[in-house]
Amino acid sequence: MWNRSEVPLLFPAVQSSDRLLQPLWDHIRFHYRPLVSSPFFPVLLAFSAYIFFSVPFATLDLLGEKAPSLYRYKIQKGRRPTARMMAVSLSRAVYNHLVFVVPAVLINSYIVPAPPLPTLAPTVREVLVGGLGALLVFDTQYFIWHLVHHKNRHLYRWVHAVHHDFVAPFSWSTQHLSAMELLTVGFWSNMDPILLRCHPLTTWSLTLFSIWMSVEDHIGYDMPWTLHRLVPLGLLGGAPAHDLHHQRPSSNYAPFFAHWDRIFGTAARLEAEKTLLQKECDD
Repeated sequence: MWNRSEVPLLFPAVQSSDRLLQPLWDHIRFHYRPLVSSPFFPVLLAFSAYIFFSVPFATLDLLGEKAPSLYRYKIQKGRRPTARMMAVSLSRAVYNHLVFVVPAVLINSYIVPAPPLPTLAPTVREVLVGGLGALLVFDTQYFIWHLVHHKNRHLYRWVHAVHHDFVAPFSWSTQHLSAMELLTVGFWSNMDPILLRCHPLTTWSLTLFSIWMSVEDHIGYDMPWTLHRLVPLGLLGGAPAHDLHHQRPSSNYAPFFAHWDRIFGTAARLEAEKTLLQKECDD
């Protein structure tokens, strides 16, 4: 179902030069309006990004030692994902979207029709501030949800345990989730930008960036050019933090940032765990 609003397409009253992103936004509105106005567009964008970002790392996993210059960054070299494991995760993601996400989108589109696209593009500052705000809100929501589900054995068993099928995460396992967890994450991902009154272009940019961060958290490689290495002061957990969470589930509950785990004393560093393990072996 395409949501084709009959609002007339008018050029903005301001000049495109007044907003850096206005030419891009005008191009999207006038050439791709039926697509981006569809209630299924956010799902299509998120799932396509998941596929696109996962493929390079899945290829690297399959190559293994045949690509030594990159495989040397593998965190758990003794646990290499197989093609079957990847197929299981990808199949689960496809199944969850077809059986649960698509019907949820259909129901929501009838209850809450999408508003017409705004005429003006957001400023670069609005994209950055709105995107960061939504990321911080989501990070807080998931940290609390994640912590509660690990502390309650019933919630863990029936909702979150699926994501821990693999001790060593890999890119496709990013969406190796139960239907309930996927719907919860999807609800926050859609509602947070609305509550913060983000522009659609901000929301779509946030979707791409957050999917990239999620995949990067699960790749199982501690590469020098990944985000947690580029962002200073250890503000992001990255793949090492989440990889360690799969090894020791009582640590590193936040999905992206590191501040909540530090505040609540649940932060753990891969380097520290390796040092501790070495000491235990020496003793």
